[in-house]
Amino acid sequence: MTVRGDGPRDGGKALVKALLDAEGRTYAEEAGIRLRDTPQPLYELLVLAVLLSAPIRGSAAVGAARELFDAGMRDPRRMAEATWQERVDALGRGGYRRYDESTATRLGDGARLVQRDYGGDLRRMRDEAGGDAQALAKSLQKVPGLGPTGAAIFLREVQRVWPGVGPYFGGKALDGARRLGLPDDPDELLRLAGKAEPAVLSAALVRASLDKRTADDL
Repeated sequence: MTVRGDGPRDGGKALVKALLDAEGRTYAEEAGIRLRDTPQPLYELLVLAVLLSAPIRGSAAVGAARELFDAGMRDPRRMAEATWQERVDALGRGGYRRYDESTATRLGDGARLVQRDYGGDLRRMRDEAGGDAQALAKSLQKVPGLGPTGAAIFLREVQRVWPGVGPYFGGKALDGARRLGLPDDPDELLRLAGKAEPAVLSAALVRASLDKRTADDL
């Protein structure tokens, strides 16, 4: 599918629309997370960000998140109370191989950190950071298994319910924009996207960055 327009701006708008039509969903939606500004879905998003941080297929990370949540590990207390083997088994059922044992340990340690430091409520982390994205990124990287990549994943997705941290795209989304020949300026991308949410647009751009076929098709 080749997208053309009457000029650079028209072509950019058409390309962004085609991208959103094909890939316009957040990773949280794909994992079955009904994201709201409440403790449980915010923690579920944190778990998903940890899983997506590993060099593993995104589909495996999403599948593993679904298995963990289906097994009841939807909040930090239940994640911490689950045995290491229960976490390993859920990750394996989701296809999260090779990193299942180390990730099971990190998820347990991270759940205990969220309970101890934030009372199980990540909104406290946001408030302590003053809602600033850079400060939040530093706090997020204290969670076992979350480095700069994982923090960026969380911030890209959470801006849907924490608009104060956005618009947030991160390096991977801007890589996707460059691969598609789009501007790598967030404000210009949002102008081209019209009414699309930043979280949805950034997720679509990340998929374009990770999947050459998506970019080629567009």
